[in-house]
Amino acid sequence: MKTAEDRRQRSEVRGQRSVSDGNASGFSAARSVRRAPAAFTLIELLVVIGVIVLLAGLSFPAMVAVKTAQARTRARGELTQIETAIETYKTKLGFYPPDNTNNWVVNQLYYELLGTTKDSTGYQTLDGSARVLNTGFAAAFGAGSGITGFMNCSAAGAGDDVAAAGKFLKGLKEGQFRAITNGTLATPVVTLLGSAIGGATVFYGPTGELTPYGYNSSGPQHNPKSFDLWVDIIAGGKTNRISNWSTRPIIVYYSLIANSYP
Repeated sequence: MKTAEDRRQRSEVRGQRSVSDGNASGFSAARSVRRAPAAFTLIELLVVIGVIVLLAGLSFPAMVAVKTAQARTRARGELTQIETAIETYKTKLGFYPPDNTNNWVVNQLYYELLGTTKDSTGYQTLDGSARVLNTGFAAAFGAGSGITGFMNCSAAGAGDDVAAAGKFLKGLKEGQFRAITNGTLATPVVTLLGSAIGGATVFYGPTGELTPYGYNSSGPQHNPKSFDLWVDIIAGGKTNRISNWSTRPIIVYYSLIANSYP
């Protein structure tokens, strides 16, 4: 017969097994909670990639528009600077700087607006940055240009009764002018005003490229009483003409510079 003591011992054994089973179950649950989260499925990953591509596609046109606006604003500011200098020249000398009817973009503006001195061998800008020999005008401006000198000039050794040349253009930054070659001679033959922004017409020199200004004061097509001044820059994948006869950029199309104006 089972005594009361036997029943008590069996009850204690069952209690110990129950506690042991409970601890094991708790440990298993804890291990389950600490398990690493599940990775993205292939479909979820493709959705994320698609969203990224879509956002990039939406932002690209906006970035192009911002860069186009910046290029236009810069070109407009630089052109206004040159336009102001030309008007100051006119106020002081009574006429606008001469142009090059043989080639509107290969003009004398740099020399006329900075002022020159003349000696027996040629002309030099007042600041000494550029020089054209008497024998170098044909190479600089073209054989058919007829240009043989500059109007805003002081002759070396001239007396006080001779008006001195004036410097009307100040504060030029790097890229607003270049000494360029003419495609025949390896050394620079003329210094031109222009923009460092890439354009439809680009000239080259030892220090870099230049998109030149077009200038017409002898027979302006858009400003009959003054002058036409323009520069053709590439912005937004198109040729934008920034000019003194339109406050808005003009999109132009041409393959030859001879057909680019008016």
